[in-house]
Amino acid sequence: MADSRRASAARTALGFDYGLRWIGVATGQTTTGTATPLTRLSARDGVPDWDVVQTLLATWQPDVAVVGLPLNMDGSESELCVRARRFGRRLAGRFGQIVEFQDERLTTREAYARLSTRPSKEADHAVAAQVILEDWLAAQR
Repeated sequence: MADSRRASAARTALGFDYGLRWIGVATGQTTTGTATPLTRLSARDGVPDWDVVQTLLATWQPDVAVVGLPLNMDGSESELCVRARRFGRRLAGRFGQIVEFQDERLTTREAYARLSTRPSKEADHAVAAQVILEDWLAAQR
């Protein structure tokens, strides 16, 4: 019974499109299953400014953080996928954040399809995070 209550409770989420130079961020919630692009964080070799991440978490107070996994097309893990998992573990370790992972194959292509022909760099990462989060939200239903 506790599991069904938890599954039906509305949850907010932050989605992350992890990259070595940029990390896209989106917000969403399970009630409507929708997500909205928020911003793009700069990163140095995959490491963001953790103070900025802390501010995002404090502002949005997500129940879960969803980190995209850049799997290879055959489903195997790339080096970037290993680093995305490390990023997720750091979110959990530093902030006590619940973290889940979502396959992000083809999300960049979907993000470009949603944007104009010349998207801004900030928009494409945030929209990729939106697509990742929407995929995760759809899997929750």
